[in-house]
Parts: sequence; C-alpha cells; structure tokens
Amino acid sequence: MVGNRPQFIKSAPLSLAFRQAGIEDVVLHTGQHWDPELSEVFFRELELSEPAYRLDLRTSETGAMVAPVSAVVAKEQPDWVLVYGDTNTTHAGALAAETLPIAHVEAGLRSFDLSMPEERNRIAVDGRSTLLLCPDERSAAQLRSEAVSGRIAVVGDVMADAIRIFGPIARSRSNILDQLGLEAAGYLLATVHREANVTDETRLRRIAAGLRALDRPVVFPAHPRTRAALTRLGLDIPTIDPVGYLDMQALTGQAAVVLTDSGGLQKEAYWHRVPCVTLRPSTEWVDTVDAGANVLVDDDPDALARAVAGACFPADAPPLYGDGHASERIADALYASRP
Repeated sequence: MVGNRPQFIKSAPLSLAFRQAGIEDVVLHTGQHWDPELSEVFFRELELSEPAYRLDLRTSETGAMVAPVSAVVAKEQPDWVLVYGDTNTTHAGALAAETLPIAHVEAGLRSFDLSMPEERNRIAVDGRSTLLLCPDERSAAQLRSEAVSGRIAVVGDVMADAIRIFGPIARSRSNILDQLGLEAAGYLLATVHREANVTDETRLRRIAAGLRALDRPVVFPAHPRTRAALTRLGLDIPTIDPVGYLDMQALTGQAAVVLTDSGGLQKEAYWHRVPCVTLRPSTEWVDTVDAGANVLVDDDPDALARAVAGACFPADAPPLYGDGHASERIADALYASRP
C-alpha cells in the first residue's frame, strides 16, 4: 500500500524483488499525495506497475482512508497487508487489515518525539504488525524493548536498494543541474514539508530566515503545501517546482549540503556522502547524527548557518542501513513467515 512520495520510492525495488521471487503484489494507491509531481511522476520514472487500485482520496486523514482501504482488503483477501514507513496511509492500512497479517517495512524506528504524528503512527503500526521488517539492529532492539508481539527481522533499508538500482540511472539520465545553471558542490539543497514546520508560522518564518541568510545558492523544490504557506506568510524565498525522483537524486548527490526535515532525504544524503542539516529537534535516523554526517538544528536560524558553514562529511563514516538488498530479504521473510 502506497500513498506518498517516499512510499513510491520504497515500493519500486520491492516490486522488482517480488516479481523475481514469484510473489504477486496488488498495489493500492490511497491518493494521500495526488499532485502529479508528487505521485504520478514516480510511477513513470521508476517504471512501477500501474496500481491495481487508485482510490484518489486526496486526503491525509487516517480516518477517511480506513473504510475505502478496508473494502479493497476485504475483496482481495491477501496473504499479507504490506505497509511502508510512518505516514497516515501506513496507519490506515494497518487499521484496515483488521484480522489479516500486517508486514511493516521500516519497523522499530523512533524519534521519541510524540508531538510528531509520524512517531505516533510508527508505534501504533508496530503494535499491530505480524512481521516487523527493521532497517538495522537498533530498531530491532527498540522493538524487543517494547515487547511487540510480531516477529522481528533485520533486513536493511529498501531506500538503499533504490539508490543502488536507480542512482546510476539518475547520473546518466538527469540534466537538472544544467537546467538550473548549477555547478556540482556549488549549491545547497533544501526541502521542508513536515506538518510541524509548515503549519507553525513561527517555525516556518525562522527556517525561512535561516535559508535566506545563507551565502550560497539554495535549490528549494517546494511541496505544494509549503509553497502555499510561504506565499500566505509573505516569505520571499525562491523555490522551484517539485522534481522527479531521478532529478532529486542528481541534486542530492551533487549538493554541497542538504538541509531538510525529511527522514528519507537524511538517509539519501548519507548514502551519497553529502553532509546533512536537519530542520527538526529530533530524528529517527540517529546513526547519521552519531556518525557526524547529520546535525539537528531545529528551527534556529543561527544554528542552521553554523551547521552549514561547518558541514563536512566524515571520511570514516560507517556503512548504515544495509547493503542495498533489503528487498530480497523482505521477500524471503514473507515466505518464511507466511501465516
């Protein structure tokens, strides 16, 4: 089940692995993201099979998704209801599964910040899951400490699979730097989309002030909700339209620094060996911080400027979150755990 940008990315390598393993997957797209640049472009660029079900719900409200998703689940009666990450689509899928077994990709992650809806979704979905597919041992240990009832499997991160598979394609196919007149390592890449940063006017003003004060070009592909908030508040900060996955990988891999509130982009910056500055007070990807590749600055414009000025990817940064073959392990785990 998919519904937003990161989930499309995660589903691509897994669909390939399922095909190779002879597993039929029935893809349901809730429509949590419905803007073409945040949804349709990914099916085209990543060559994903057309979803069997497009609910086109155009909402991020968990409650509004459950009944339509339940109807599909009841019709299909799958062996597994597979959900990704920490969005409201993830939670709706877990609720809609009812008595059917749930497999949760990216299980066990915790930021320990219950003010984040994503954190509450993670905890709720892990508590209902039959199979908990963890990106690393830290996540598995967290689940054991919570005494979850499902089976825990450490498989790695499917987004690392996407980087392995699609990274070379992005480098050969994308010309986004030429389109924007950019030089490699001569710009900063920024994204802001989380509810806490976009709906809180004070936070968004402080983040925008920090971005405006930077002395290098900032490339800011803006989520529609973010752009609307910037316009409403009269915040004069240049943005560009959302870009496709391949162009985003090209931008990420050649940026001097990535500034983001996205969990996925924190990891992608790490895998590209680009330093990251995270516009949040906490992160579920704490290993990137421990490695010295990621700095949390919350909404502090001065801390943001200092972090960018001092950003340097550590030469001794260890490999994190698997080897790029999580999808095959997930396919194997589903067979091994078939109810």
